[in-house]
Amino acid sequence: MLYPKAYFNKVEEITIEFLQKNKIKALILDVDNTLIDYYKNLSKEVEIWIKELKGQGTKLYLLSNTNQKEKVEKVANQLEIPYHYFAQKPFKSGFLKVQKELKEKEENIGVVGDQIFTDIIGGNRCKMFTILVEPIYKKDFWYTAWKRPIENQIKKKYKNKQTKEKK
Repeated sequence: MLYPKAYFNKVEEITIEFLQKNKIKALILDVDNTLIDYYKNLSKEVEIWIKELKGQGTKLYLLSNTNQKEKVEKVANQLEIPYHYFAQKPFKSGFLKVQKELKEKEENIGVVGDQIFTDIIGGNRCKMFTILVEPIYKKDFWYTAWKRPIENQIKKKYKNKQTKEKK
């Protein structure tokens, strides 16, 4: 439940080939510290990555826990992606609502985010393909910062497990 199916340093490392290999047709993307940094900056690299995914036919949807509609809406408009804010992840309701709109089976949906306790647990609960990425920026909001040390321990165990499985 705590471990992702895949782990990358940043979203741009997730390739079309990786998605096709894992039969992922759609991605549910977190916003804060996954696509934008603490200061709400969206990088050119992320914009290019999104454009390439869309060009290859990957369906995309933003799902954020923030209650700041304007922030999510701005990113959604910039990337031309539908969105849902105040999702209350890891509860299933937001994920299931997006799944219904995407019209895809859970096993064909990837959930991409920087937090284990929201994105990964929520996606795993919905039987979706979870992908953990490192936070873009080290600075966090107070309601996220306290969880990072715990998440770092889980990531360490996950990486050790992956290393042992490759041997």
